[in-house]
Amino acid sequence: MATPNIVTLVDNSKKQEFVTDAISFTSKAVYKYKFEKYEDLFTVKDNCKIITLRNTGIEAKGLVMDQDIHTTLAFVHTFPDGDREFSFYRKPGADMMLKEEEVDYDLIRQSKVFHFGTLSMTDEPVKTATKRALSVAKEAGCMITFDPNLRPPLWKTLDEAKEQMEYGFENCDVLKISDNEIQFVSGEEDYDKGIKYLQEKYQIPLIFLTMGKEGSRAYYKNLRVEQPGFTVKAIETTGAGDTFCGCSINGVLKYGLDNLDEEKLKEILTYANAGAALITMKKGAIRSMPEPQNIKELIGE
Repeated sequence: MATPNIVTLVDNSKKQEFVTDAISFTSKAVYKYKFEKYEDLFTVKDNCKIITLRNTGIEAKGLVMDQDIHTTLAFVHTFPDGDREFSFYRKPGADMMLKEEEVDYDLIRQSKVFHFGTLSMTDEPVKTATKRALSVAKEAGCMITFDPNLRPPLWKTLDEAKEQMEYGFENCDVLKISDNEIQFVSGEEDYDKGIKYLQEKYQIPLIFLTMGKEGSRAYYKNLRVEQPGFTVKAIETTGAGDTFCGCSINGVLKYGLDNLDEEKLKEILTYANAGAALITMKKGAIRSMPEPQNIKELIGE
């Protein structure tokens, strides 16, 4: 399952496509489909046309529509090196208005994974809805995955953003966090020291750290595993972190959270790095998702 985040306005395709409420939301769901895992979406609240969603194998029966409030828009400003920054049209956005009584809790109870981020905790009523959904997921025994997805323009203060990030740390089984996010929340410039801070304070079983083109790390029990990134010609990085997250969650589902070792973590990181690298080679995010075969070819399998 996934909680609501932000709609993206980056797809350049001439084909009309469903625009959902976050790159992180959609890309993880698409990756669930491509890896033959069942994924449900819920809580998109506007009058978008759902055209290609079901065609990709993603169940949309949990979607909630809002006839009055528009979908949040995320504008992606791309720099020459492929990096980017965001600005938003969201006062209010439909994703902010989801009420806890609108969530399909039975759908959550049927799920293996509940994934959430902080962007559905910036405002009420969706903040309460998110936390209620998380509580139901935990009671149902879902694996809880969390990506802070820090977007400063959406917060009244960064202290408030940090508070909600810490709430996520307290409640997740698997954390995906970026290099700048670990520095922000821990106050440590050294990544290992920042991760140690999280491990000691929150006892998170598995932490994935992304470091852009430098690659990624996994911290699990007493293991610290690092895999380098793939050298590609990056056009823009939008969706890379979300692609990595979708791939890595798939790997954890493949082996089980309690059955990981160094070799399995290397495999997961390599695959996720490759997927993230490939999406940077094209514009857009949703339509740029690589197929599993593309990832295997880059790895050399």
